[in-house]
Amino acid sequence: MDWIQIFSNTASSILSPATIGYALAALGLAVHFGYAGLLNMGIAGFMAIGAYGYAISILSFDLPWWLAAIIGLTAASIFALVLGVPTLRLRGDYLAIVTIAAAEVVRLLFLTTAFDEFTGSADGLSGYHASFRASNPIPEGTYGFGPWVYNANDWWVRILGLITLAIAVLVVWSLMRSPWGRVLKGIREDEDAVRALGKNAFAYKLQALVLGGVIAAAGGIIYALPSAVSPGVYVTSLTFFVWTALLLGGAATVFGPLLGSLIFWVLQTFLSNFLPALVSAGVLPFMSQIQAGTLRFILVGVALMLLVIFMPQGILGNKKELTFVK
Repeated sequence: MDWIQIFSNTASSILSPATIGYALAALGLAVHFGYAGLLNMGIAGFMAIGAYGYAISILSFDLPWWLAAIIGLTAASIFALVLGVPTLRLRGDYLAIVTIAAAEVVRLLFLTTAFDEFTGSADGLSGYHASFRASNPIPEGTYGFGPWVYNANDWWVRILGLITLAIAVLVVWSLMRSPWGRVLKGIREDEDAVRALGKNAFAYKLQALVLGGVIAAAGGIIYALPSAVSPGVYVTSLTFFVWTALLLGGAATVFGPLLGSLIFWVLQTFLSNFLPALVSAGVLPFMSQIQAGTLRFILVGVALMLLVIFMPQGILGNKKELTFVK
């Protein structure tokens, strides 16, 4: 068993665009669920709209990458408004059903052949990297040390992702310590009491849905920046993975989603290398390489169940601040 290769691959996931994209999506979900108490099970839909909005703007309308990113974020905010206006008065469990259905509708719209010219249907979209790479200020070459050795374009994706994540953390951290954030947490704890004080709870929840949706859409863009946009990525399991990262770190925290995403991807990468290696070494003779690769998803599902049962507040969270379903 090549332990050096296993640990090298695992360490490289710390700075991967997938980890940064998940951290942004989990932070957006923290705004929805951790602070506003909205049980959004359709976070994959927001990520898909961000990624497709970015790719379509470049491929179909030949826009520069930064304007395409703004359009992707704007599309996510419009989706949040369209989704939130008729649904935010629903009880938590009904809201969960509606949001998971909305995310699936979004994915099927991108998958249908009716819009093949724009969305690429089942093939997805690729080849939208030219303007982004042309704006790269890093000279051509390979940089880094140990498992973190990348070329200039790979570093440009990671640096932009980390800058976006830092801005999102600063915005959420500032807002949650403002009067706006305190009202939002009050709605999470007792919506009727906040209404009795004259606050428009619906307007606050709608604003939280838009803010969290825009941050999640930024995660979708960062996730798609280095490779391609595929409808097969934005499935229900993506939503559950983001929920796992959020609950692992702490739902009602700013830094919990970041820590949870980091741990989630480090464990995922370690298991995807370690389990097949065990099969090759003959330690798991009853299992094939493919089955070993699938086993990690089963372990993630079991971990999510155990988290909800035994540690719903997560690593950095406070159990007193967490309300699951109202």
